[in-house]
Formats: sequence, structure tokens, C-alpha cells
Amino acid sequence: MEQSFVLSVTVNGTPYERTVAPRLLLSDFLRHELELPGTHVGCEHGVCGACTVLLDGAAVRACLLFAAQTHGREVTTVEGLTPDGGNTLHPLQAAFRDAHGLQCGFCTPGILMTLVPFLEEYPDPDEAKIRDALSGNLCRCTGYQNIVEATRLAAERMGKRKSERMEEIRQG
Repeated sequence: MEQSFVLSVTVNGTPYERTVAPRLLLSDFLRHELELPGTHVGCEHGVCGACTVLLDGAAVRACLLFAAQTHGREVTTVEGLTPDGGNTLHPLQAAFRDAHGLQCGFCTPGILMTLVPFLEEYPDPDEAKIRDALSGNLCRCTGYQNIVEATRLAAERMGKRKSERMEEIRQG
């Protein structure tokens, strides 16, 4: 008989405490227990990247982690990119919309969650770096060109926003 585990985790800024089976996958916990369907499940082997979420700020595959492994940690899903309830898009989401970086959209949440920490580490990436970052995410619709362009657009916009904030701080 399998024991239960009391999981305490913060997801998208909200603390949760749930009793879960030790072998419950993080992807299933997010989708079924917390009703956050943005974390898509594709291959269930960590290959396609559709289930990518942030764990303490790092991109991870939710289909490869047990929910219990997130105990005491911070998880961010694609729903967490818009903390105001979706009224304002994250710059990356807006760039994907504006540069037509998606088609069917199945892979998009995983790609976005891969690119968030990537753009923090590489705020002005070239095409080769972007393509390398995307190498773990499969998209069967787009051919990736518009995804690359959307990522460049997001990096440009995010860089301008950062510069504007720095200028406001200097002017005090």
C-alpha cells in the first residue's frame, strides 16, 4: 500500500498544501489537483518540452518530477506569467502574439517557460543561442522561424523596459 505525502508548495505565488501520492507527477498535480491546464503533457518522457515549468526559477520538465520533489519550493507555470489574472501579457507572450510565434499553441507554454530564464541569462541573444535554447522543445507546426523572431522581439522590448526603469531610478 502506497503512503500519502503532505505537500507544501507555492505555485504562481500561491501557497498550497495537499495530500498526494508519492508517485504523483508534477504535471498531473498541476493539471488535475490545481486545475492549471497550461502545463501540457506530450511525450511523458521529458523529450518534447511541452510540460516545462519553472522550479525555483529554473526550467524543468514537469513530467519527469514527482510533485513531492517540489515540497517547500516555488513552481511557476505559464499561468503565472501574468500575475494580474491575465489582463496584461508577459512581454514574451506579447511578442509571440505580435510576431506570430505560434500556430496550434500546444508547444507554446513549454517554449515560453523555457525562454523566460533563458532571456534573464541572455538578455540580447543571437539566433544561434535562441535556437540552442529551443532545442529541447518540439514544435510540429511553425518551423521555429517565427518563434526565434518572437524571442528576439521580446528580448528587445524587455531590454528597453529595463533601460527605461533604470532611467526612472536615476531621475528619481
